[in-house]
Parts: sequence; structure tokens; C-alpha cells
Amino acid sequence: MTSSALTFTTVLPVLAAGFGTSLSLIVAIGAQNTFVLQQGLRGAAVVPVVLVCALSDAVLIAAGVGGIGAALGRWPAAVGVIGVAGGLFLMAYGFLAARRAVRPGALTTGAAEVKSLRRTVFTCLALTWLNPHVYLDTVLLLGSVAAGHGDGRWLFGVGAVLASAFWFCALGFGARRLAGVFARPAAWRVLDALIAVTMTALGVTMLAGQL
Repeated sequence: MTSSALTFTTVLPVLAAGFGTSLSLIVAIGAQNTFVLQQGLRGAAVVPVVLVCALSDAVLIAAGVGGIGAALGRWPAAVGVIGVAGGLFLMAYGFLAARRAVRPGALTTGAAEVKSLRRTVFTCLALTWLNPHVYLDTVLLLGSVAAGHGDGRWLFGVGAVLASAFWFCALGFGARRLAGVFARPAAWRVLDALIAVTMTALGVTMLAGQL
């Protein structure tokens, strides 16, 4: 596709292709989505979490469209190191979730909330950037598909970024519709137990994949 071919009738299909491809990769049960859903249900630091996820995806998508994905593909050891670190982090996060399910703690206020916000943002960054699948899917796969659109690859990337922003906003802010269900402490204990199982399983799987 040459630049002269990028008319009104071709812009929308390329944007839609980027949007659909990105959404199909993002909408899956994973550590990042589980964390965003959890924060949305709690109504805690939803805006920072959504921004971190959406902006991180935008950077990774831009890297893939820009061709960095090809360089990453020639250095698989980097993905392996990230996989080990991410697996250990997920297992630790799963342990903390299990502890909350057994011994739920009280809500904090004041200075503790500031510390909690920093910890939440750090956790969100770790769950995003220590996941090797984000590089394989977002950088390598999306980058490869975008390359097939020639000069329209950046339009494809814009569509992919829009899909990411749409999904994280829907997940984070839409979770509040379930607030009534989670008005009972027992529901939070069940959620924390499910998060513990999910995170631990993902961590073990991630580590096993590097062996």
C-alpha cells in the first residue's frame, strides 16, 4: 500500500484491522486484566491503572510498528529473562492474594493510601512489562501484521492503540457495575482466592516455559 493509496476508503479498514487485531489479543484472562478488574471493583486508583496500561500498550505497539519487534526477535534471551522475573513476580502476587483471602485486612487511609497508590502503580507496571507475552503479542505479532499494511502500518497502529484504551477503560470503569455483588466481605475473599489461583498458575506456567 503506497501513500497515494491511503484515501478515505482505505483509512477506515486499516484502522478497523488494527482495532480488531489488538482487541483479539488483549481480551483474554491474564495477570494484567485480572489486576485492572480487581482495581475497578475496589474503585481504587482506577484512573492511574488504566492510564499505565493504555500508555504502556501504546509504547509497545509503536515499538512493534516501528520495527523494534524484528530486533527483539533476534534476541530471544531477553524474553527469557523477562519471563523468569515475571513468573516469580506473579507467584509472589498470588501468595499475597491468598493471604488476603485467608486474613482480609482493613482499608487504609491518609498517608497509607499514598503508599498504596505508589505500590499499585508499581504493581501495574510490573504486571505489564514483566510479561513476556506482551512482547510476543504486542511487539512481534502486531508489528508483523502492521508491516503487511505498508505505508498504512501507522494507521493500523493507531487502531491497535484505540482498542487497548477502549478495553482498559471498559474493564476498569465498567467493573463498578458489579459493586453490589462485592458489597459483602465474603465476595472479596472469593475474588482474592480466584486471583491467587490465577496469578500462581500463570507464574508457574511462565517459569515452566523458560525451562
